[in-house]
Amino acid sequence: AKTAVSVTTIELDPTVVNICQHNPWSQELFTNPKITRLIGDAYDQVDQFPAEHFSRIIHDPPVFSLAGDLYAAEFYQQLYRILKTRGRLFHYIGDPKSKSGSGVTRGVTRRLQEAGFHRVKPYPQAFGVVAYK
Repeated sequence: AKTAVSVTTIELDPTVVNICQHNPWSQELFTNPKITRLIGDAYDQVDQFPAEHFSRIIHDPPVFSLAGDLYAAEFYQQLYRILKTRGRLFHYIGDPKSKSGSGVTRGVTRRLQEAGFHRVKPYPQAFGVVAYK
């Protein structure tokens, strides 16, 4: 938020937001006027944004078993739609060396490419995948 014009966050669980209000490291979420907090399911919320709205997207979903729709091709197509041309996406996946990490990474990489992203590359040191529009 320090260099961005604006930041939008989406959190499904209001309890998580409440906990953040008591975390001193999260106070900027509530005090910085450049940050907009939305409560709801990101799968549903993404529809409200116009095309090419964001220059950067950080996608940090729960594990696949809890929120498979946030790993779905249809959701990635929406992320592609709202990302500006030459924009970047970072998709957090978790430890690529975990039991399911390599398979999840391969599936995410393939579906992001199918959604139109290019230069889709695992970024294991950050436990994620980077993709460009």
